[in-house]
Amino acid sequence: MPTLFLPHGGGPCFFMDWTAMGGPADAWDRTAAFLRGLIASLPERPKAIIVISGHWEEDAFTASTAAQPEMIFDYYGFPPHTYELSFPAPGAPALAERIVELLGAAGLPARTDATRGFDHGVFVPFLLITPAADIPVVPLSLKRDLSPEEHLRAGAALAPLRDEGVLIVGSGMSFHNMRAFFSPAATQPSAAFDAWLTEAITAEPDARWAALAHWAEAPAGRQSHPREEHLIPLMVAAGAARDEPGSRPFTDNVMMADISAFRFG
Repeated sequence: MPTLFLPHGGGPCFFMDWTAMGGPADAWDRTAAFLRGLIASLPERPKAIIVISGHWEEDAFTASTAAQPEMIFDYYGFPPHTYELSFPAPGAPALAERIVELLGAAGLPARTDATRGFDHGVFVPFLLITPAADIPVVPLSLKRDLSPEEHLRAGAALAPLRDEGVLIVGSGMSFHNMRAFFSPAATQPSAAFDAWLTEAITAEPDARWAALAHWAEAPAGRQSHPREEHLIPLMVAAGAARDEPGSRPFTDNVMMADISAFRFG
């Protein structure tokens, strides 16, 4: 399996009239089409999916062992029907335990959580990616210190799962400055950072690792991510394909900001 970093959009953006949020109705159409075509782009259908969401942080890397994860509606101020969405994919408790074992063997703090469900960084994109909800999904948290190096190492620890048909997905946004969206303040910084990020990801593997570990020094890095929780899932995806090439299969301009998806392997 390759590994992926995906833009999960803004709240439940794919399931509502976006003009209500001040944007054109078709703002998210290209992103939605990309997500709908994702499974067909893979070498085979995944046996299970690990999703590292920018909306879950813990003191240690934490994998959900919930067999039937519940919905977590962690967005606010959206139309009532968006709080009735359902993504009934099963969990994979044995895979969650394996994740913790692999992370622990790499010297990283890791544990399980028996109750964690699907936050919107999981269910919003995956309602498009796997609308039948027929592939097991394991949510995996970020580590709260948001260390890029440690999350790269976490990805590397999980790399063996790729050979077992497990898809590793980082779910976030390549640009995430909430105060800048919908304004010219997003345009130049997002373009500059996206260009740097694309160059870093398509570089040879050692250079990529070093660049991502120091992403905050990039042009417009902190303007693009005042707080980096939506970028750090990328590090896990990149680390899990340590010696393999990276590419940018999708890019668009939404809410006056450049956003991109990245693929490794």
